[in-house]
Order: sequence, then structure tokens, then C-alpha cells
Amino acid sequence: MSAVEPILLSIAQITTRLRDQSLSNATGFFFRRDQRLYLITSRHVVIDEAAGHFPDSLQIDLFTDNDNLAETVAFSIPLYGAAPGSSSGPDPATQPALWTQAEDSSGTIDVVAIALQPQAMPDSVVYEAFTPDTICQPDTPVEVGSPLMVLGFPLGFADTLHNLPVARQAIVASSFGLRFQGMGYFLTDARTHRGISGGPVVMRVATGPASNPGFHWQLLGVHSSRLDMGNRDRQVDEALGLNCAWYADILLTLTIPPAADGQS
Repeated sequence: MSAVEPILLSIAQITTRLRDQSLSNATGFFFRRDQRLYLITSRHVVIDEAAGHFPDSLQIDLFTDNDNLAETVAFSIPLYGAAPGSSSGPDPATQPALWTQAEDSSGTIDVVAIALQPQAMPDSVVYEAFTPDTICQPDTPVEVGSPLMVLGFPLGFADTLHNLPVARQAIVASSFGLRFQGMGYFLTDARTHRGISGGPVVMRVATGPASNPGFHWQLLGVHSSRLDMGNRDRQVDEALGLNCAWYADILLTLTIPPAADGQS
């Protein structure tokens, strides 16, 4: 495996597309559960009704050479099970979505899991993936103010030679384990930008799980969006600098094996 830190190989830069047109940039990361592989990102990356954002596919770049991370191949991920039927884009009301989303008592959760087909990827693909073992456990002490990182591609920025993400420092800004204002997320204090939505929010630990001891990061959440005050005087008051991170345990719901979900 490359000498690059494994966590950097778990992050994917996303370009949302409609037909042949690029719409926006975002961040996602790989999550493996048993033999299944998923791309995790924010729901508003794949569909945002309020903003009129309806892409029909995502494109990510996959590494194909252990020793040369400048070698990548574009990999297209369809978002719907049937080809869009009109030039205006996909019709979410009639076309089956190829992502999994979830809701709780507060409404729709801004996280989706998209099942990938490893057999469709290049044989030489190089990546790392978070797993259920890397999700922060309920009995793990995470105090307010604990240092975190948010990884991704703010404003689409990256090491363009090696196609690697960047990391932003963050801290836990609300009581971890509690649903902030009844929502399924906690707050982080970090400088973030558009394009990093869907990035993992992680905490460094001394050793990784038994299945991958070199992966020294626990997954606490999925970065969603910046949080601000609607009544802020933009001429006088700075932005809060706070962000919403949906608790990572939602991935265990989004990736329930089909047999356990009562499906064939």
C-alpha cells in the first residue's frame, strides 16, 4: 500500500452531473460492510429539492497505481435505475433511486449510502474504507472540545497532482451523544466551505480495529453543512463557524444487509 496515510485513500472527490454537464463538487468516503462497498455522502449532494438540484450521476476518480497516485481513472456512479426520460433531468417521483436514505423523528437525515459494484471498478483500484469497527462506539468518551478533523475538498480544492483531499481542524462543539436541538447531529467548530459536504468527521486514536490496526481514526460523523444565525448582522457579526455533523451510527442503518432487512 502507498506510504500515504490510509485515511486519505478513503476519501473521494465527487462531481455531480446531469447528462454531460458538471453541476457541483462535493466529498464522499468509502464504507465497507462485510463484502459490500458503499460511497457515503450527504443527501443534498444527490438531491436537493429546495435548490432544484437533481443530478443523474456522480463521478469520482479512483486511484489505480499504488506507487503513483497521479494515476487515476474516472468512475461514473448512476443515481437512478433507469435512464432519465427528459432533458430536464431525472424524475425522482417515478425513477427508482440507487441510494439509501433514512428518516428519524426529526425528519430526513442528510446522509445517503450508495452501493458500489466492485466488479465494475478497475482491477488495480487502490482505496481504503471505513468499516463498522471504525465507527465511534457509544461507550467511547468524547468530551466537548475534543480535537477532530473534517476531510474533503473545500471549494473543490485538492492536491491536484496526487488527487488527495485536505484536512481541516475541528473540535466537538456540542455535547457528543446528544441530538442537538432534537436533530440527529452534533456540532463541530471548524472552518468549512462548500464542497466538503459528505466528508468524514474523525478523531485520531492510538490504534485501529483488529481488522485494520493501521487505520488510526474513528468515524464520529458525516459533515453536512454550516450552521448560522438567520438574524446575524452580516456587516457587524462574523459567521458562527459552527457545522452540523450527522452521527456516524446512521451508517449501520443505511447498510443493513438485504437479508436482515427482510428482502431477498
